[in-house]
Amino acid sequence: MSGPPAYDPAAEGAETSFASRMSYGDYLHLDAVLGAQRPLTGAHDEMLFIIQHQVSELWMRLAIHEIDAARKAVAGDALQPAFKMLSRVARIFEQLNNAWDVLRTMTPSEYTHFRGELGQSSGFQSWQYRQIEFMVGNRNRAMLKPHAHRPDIVALLEGELSRPSLYDEALRVLARSGIAVPRAALDRDLAGPYEISEDVVAAWRLVYEQPERHWALYELAEKLVDFEDYFRRWRFNHVTTVERVIGFKRGTGGTTGVSYLKRMLEVELFPELWRVRTTL
Repeated sequence: MSGPPAYDPAAEGAETSFASRMSYGDYLHLDAVLGAQRPLTGAHDEMLFIIQHQVSELWMRLAIHEIDAARKAVAGDALQPAFKMLSRVARIFEQLNNAWDVLRTMTPSEYTHFRGELGQSSGFQSWQYRQIEFMVGNRNRAMLKPHAHRPDIVALLEGELSRPSLYDEALRVLARSGIAVPRAALDRDLAGPYEISEDVVAAWRLVYEQPERHWALYELAEKLVDFEDYFRRWRFNHVTTVERVIGFKRGTGGTTGVSYLKRMLEVELFPELWRVRTTL
């Protein structure tokens, strides 16, 4: 008994000859991408560890692309396009959160089979993560030190410290809309850490008390909170994963591991947007 004839996509016009044409793999440079996984041991789970971190770095690259565009849009009062970009950034961090679920399938004993080969390398040294923090507003010059061996990366991060952060631009658009924002917040030292202001809380309170009058600003505030919500979940999942796999050992990069990560949970990107909720 014969079945249906074998399907041939070329019969319907699908291109199958790529000797002189760009293929899917060519466009995506898959040889380079799929050739970048180079385990240092024969441990089965090292491939998982490498791919999880490489994929996270790719998602962070996209997040940087979107945050930069959103910041420019806010600076130019083009809030609607910025909303789309910020929504995408929040979804990117949702993907980053899901990646921890895969990594958590690795047990402590499995990690010990290759952890020693990592040397002093650590996610703490991710310059893209550092760039995201600087871009959105969490700025600390001490965090340039892990990148001192790469003058090009230090120059890139120094450039971020010289520019208004995403939150700085949000406060500036708030002021341009006629809402009183203290000069200390608008003219602050961009490279330094942001200092919480009760006057900025009051400015955001005006927006939240009359959303129908300040709808664009209200939506901007909520897009920022939505992003930070996912960002906080990512940090929490990071802590949980590390504690599950190595307990309270020191990190490979020399940090205190879980203790350091738990301190990072207290960092707020857009502090007044969280505090305004208590005042309403």
